[in-house]
Amino acid sequence: MKPIKKTVFSVISAVGLILLTAITNAATPPNVLVVGQIAEPKSLDPHAVTAVNDFRILMNVYDGLVQYKSGTLQVQPALAESWKISDDGLTYTFKLRSGIKFHDGSDLDAEAVKFNFDRMLDESHPYHNTGPFPLAFFFSAVQQVDVIDPQTVQFTLDAPFAPFLSNLAYPTGLIVSPEAVKKYGKDFGRHPVGSGPFKFAEWESNSHVIVERNDEYWGGAPALEAVVFRPITDANTRVAEMLSGGIDMMVEVPPDNLKEMAQDSSFQVHEQAGPHLWFLILNAKEGPFKDKRVRQAVNYAINKEAIVENILQGTAIVADGPTPPAFAWAHNDDLTPYPYSPEKAKALIKEAGFENAELTFYVTEGGSGMLDPVAMGTSIQADLAKVGLNVKIETYEWNTFLGKVNPGLEGKADMAEMAWMTNDPDTLPFLALRTAAWPDKGGFNSGYYSNPEVDDLLEKARTSTDQNERAELYKKMQTIVYDDAPWAFIANWKQNAVTSSTVKNFKLEPSFLLLLKGVSK
Repeated sequence: MKPIKKTVFSVISAVGLILLTAITNAATPPNVLVVGQIAEPKSLDPHAVTAVNDFRILMNVYDGLVQYKSGTLQVQPALAESWKISDDGLTYTFKLRSGIKFHDGSDLDAEAVKFNFDRMLDESHPYHNTGPFPLAFFFSAVQQVDVIDPQTVQFTLDAPFAPFLSNLAYPTGLIVSPEAVKKYGKDFGRHPVGSGPFKFAEWESNSHVIVERNDEYWGGAPALEAVVFRPITDANTRVAEMLSGGIDMMVEVPPDNLKEMAQDSSFQVHEQAGPHLWFLILNAKEGPFKDKRVRQAVNYAINKEAIVENILQGTAIVADGPTPPAFAWAHNDDLTPYPYSPEKAKALIKEAGFENAELTFYVTEGGSGMLDPVAMGTSIQADLAKVGLNVKIETYEWNTFLGKVNPGLEGKADMAEMAWMTNDPDTLPFLALRTAAWPDKGGFNSGYYSNPEVDDLLEKARTSTDQNERAELYKKMQTIVYDDAPWAFIANWKQNAVTSSTVKNFKLEPSFLLLLKGVSK
């Protein structure tokens, strides 16, 4: 292989000079894809992160037992060539492909798979301290993992769990090298070792992550020699780099630029609907939003149609509740978005006794699925001012923002922006709406919403093996949550990306993940 790092480093250092001197003929190295990401990754340990920004890298370095079939959220074989589910839905037995090695040369066998899940789920495991593992919730139904033979691993659940296979296909289910975890311990996230189509090469903070082609990949070697993921938080800077030729691909393109690039033959615009929700977390534990009437008022006060049309320029639709319409089988079509009604909002606020309330609002500069968060936050601030709510905005870089929001808003803020992109209608409400998902219990219910009926419906929905029954349970949940308004439901995004015309065979996935094995340049 050619000395990729030196070539890539030269290009990266040259880009800043190119922008400063207004030269627009920069060129990235041949057969090396340079991707403009929205933020610096937090970690490259798939069990330790929650952001799609990080997952977009990880899906190319690791494999899971199963994976999403291209263009769908349906599950198909990956490291496991087949599996069987017991009649009672409690036992899943996976037959692994033979001869697969991790990038460090160690065996990817049943023992390695068991190590991965025991590490996440067993507090007594010797490497559980390499966490925390914030999405271990995904596998909370797993009672034990057993090695049947070197190529067969069996999961025993404590109850039927409908999303299990889908969760295994999600990045949290990716399989890491036990030997690498043992070697690097808590620093494994800076030294990732998987079995995927690309091998980790280097991570220079706030500059780039480089992965190189895995010539021995069990699914066939990728066409690209390497991929460089560059964190470029500011959307306008990502656009400038795309126009200058400093990057070959950018994700989450501002709507103005998306329209402009669609008319330029130098670029290819990609769009794909998916299960995304942009919303405001409302602090239901204290302050004005402890009163349901004020939470409903916020939903009436925000002109969501204006945000979608003027700020997002048609790249999203107005959200009607906690479940994105992309989950067609589980979505409650009887719900309609809260209408824009400042008068109704004012009446509810007055009735609740919170006229001229002072609110603290956490806004992020950018992050996974966050669309145009600063402009959207400013628009929301103005809409709430019109109904007598005085909003103070505090703006943070993405990882700092998550560090403030995920532990909970109590004592800190009244509201915060948030976006989720999920793989199953269970995921977002289970992790962010149940009482048992309050931050001090290990979940992401940062606004402390609690409704026992919602808790019961979600528990029943994830244990039912009948999809029609699950659908009815989710629809009932949506009706209750819509009325309780623990969030302000704003938008469902149609994800986008722009690539150079030199990039071939790329397409966006409804999972919102970047799969680059088949891409060429």
